[in-house]
Amino acid sequence: MPISRRSLLATAAAATIARRRAHAQTRTVIRIGVINDQSGPYRDVNGPTSIACTRQAIQEFSAGGFEVEVLTADHQNKPDVGTAITRQWIDQMGVDFIQDGASSAVALAISSICRERNKVFVPTSTATSDLTGKACSPNTIHWVYDTYMEAKSTGGAMVKAGGDTWYFITPNYAAGLAFQRDTTGFVEAAGGKILGSHQYPFPETSDFSAPLVEAKASGAKILGIAGAGSDLINIVKQAHEFGVQKTMNLAALIAYSTDVHSMGLETAQGLRLSETYYWDLNDRTRSFQNRIKDKVALWPNMSQAGNYSCTLHYLKAVQTMGAAAAKADGAATVARMKAMPTDDDCFGAGRIREDGRKIHPVYLFEVKKPAESRHEWDLYKLIATTSAEEAWRPLTERACPLVKA
Repeated sequence: MPISRRSLLATAAAATIARRRAHAQTRTVIRIGVINDQSGPYRDVNGPTSIACTRQAIQEFSAGGFEVEVLTADHQNKPDVGTAITRQWIDQMGVDFIQDGASSAVALAISSICRERNKVFVPTSTATSDLTGKACSPNTIHWVYDTYMEAKSTGGAMVKAGGDTWYFITPNYAAGLAFQRDTTGFVEAAGGKILGSHQYPFPETSDFSAPLVEAKASGAKILGIAGAGSDLINIVKQAHEFGVQKTMNLAALIAYSTDVHSMGLETAQGLRLSETYYWDLNDRTRSFQNRIKDKVALWPNMSQAGNYSCTLHYLKAVQTMGAAAAKADGAATVARMKAMPTDDDCFGAGRIREDGRKIHPVYLFEVKKPAESRHEWDLYKLIATTSAEEAWRPLTERACPLVKA
């Protein structure tokens, strides 16, 4: 019986599909886990946009030779939840690279597990500088920002501009306390004084009227806000209601473009803050924004852009050393990432130091007045730039045991 042309085509197509499936099965799979707050006070700070930025980097990575899968999880800002997810990912699901992190307590726990299991961890939305200090690890790289950098860029600049007396409103968790500690160091080193502070329980607090009244009565020139996400938004909004900004300048020790967008320019105008990425910095950042904007509801802030940046650099390192070798040894992969210069459209050229600190320039911004803004995401005007070599804690302090004398 003669074979029809249709049958021949169907047989050929089936054979092609079978060959492709067999080939895919022989390709090494690199698994990336994005763990962050997807339902709590930091959802807009990382959440879905962070995941979209990770996927964007994978889409743009053109090298072949291995497959890439993405897993996502919400740690609810609870170290025990984050620890359980991390162990399951590594032990049962073969995750090689974990990123994002958010909560400092969660990130420190994940970093410890990744060191034990020899996997790669890159926190992009975690503040504590301990990740490149006493808790540094050969398996961890700290991307985007930290408490030392934010304190130096925002706090140091405010003191130089005459803001030599401070009052802090600070959450009672590790990163918030570190922000106050590091900023206090820069303020006092420059001859300034701390006139008071108020620590509030997190996440139970939403009414900040009492500390705002205390801050206003202190006579301090600067209100240092160490809370992040929805806390920061609530404090700034309530400060506006109490007229605090009439006698004090507001300094956000950790803030994002997504926070400012949520507050609105009428409320946030004049707020000073530091970020390491902003969509309108240059042609490269604008190019990235044009590529991602149709995939997100909120335009990426520095931490979310950090997911794109670190994913791209990790995949380049995997390509150079081979996927099987990268899966087998997370510390070796981190060492390769440190040896390679970083470069992407969000942060430009940079590098990773031996303590695991990824360095790049830092930008001090002032939030625009409504009349100065062209559209809803036109939020900042650039005040100052701190170079990559000057912005971060110097290696000469030897805060990290990995740094050799």
